[in-house]
Amino acid sequence: MRIIAGSARRLPLKTVEGRDTRPTSDRIKETLFNILSPSLPGCRFLDLFAGSGQMGLEAASRGAKDVVLVENSRKAAACIEGNISFTKLGDSCTLLVMDAALAVRRMEGQEPFDVIFMDPPYHKGLEQGILEALSVSSLVGEDTEIVAEWIRIFPTQKGWDTRLQGKKFIKPINMFFCIWNGNAAGGTDEKSNLSGEF
Repeated sequence: MRIIAGSARRLPLKTVEGRDTRPTSDRIKETLFNILSPSLPGCRFLDLFAGSGQMGLEAASRGAKDVVLVENSRKAAACIEGNISFTKLGDSCTLLVMDAALAVRRMEGQEPFDVIFMDPPYHKGLEQGILEALSVSSLVGEDTEIVAEWIRIFPTQKGWDTRLQGKKFIKPINMFFCIWNGNAAGGTDEKSNLSGEF
């Protein structure tokens, strides 16, 4: 696992031992960041369920100015701290060691993030609660892009980018990423599209 592009390009990253985290492959990461690249320079980037921190660090390497990584596991958080130090991206990175839903509540009132990335653990239904929290949060603005990994059921609410549905960077149990965009959903008045049942 490595940083693909930007100031820390090609630097290797540590991963968390065990099966509690599942790093996104370089191929998937490169595809996603190619899509997100216009949004990254100078952006605010939120990495929920950060694991090893590779997604937030990729964003920082590519020019994100304010990256917040949220991870509840102490072991994973220690891995993130090591990766931040090794890549020398600490000036743009903040690590919050806490539950993702709690982090969203704690940050309420802050300015919106430009990109929010979330790749929660499989089969726990955590994405629904996070999206419900974000749907009424100051952290999501009219131009916010939310990148989420889903299992089997593709979100059909207005604002979700169905162009990604057919991308075959799918894992054996049919996982795929999709992007929600506030403009496509009709602006902040349509943030309820984040929190419907899927």
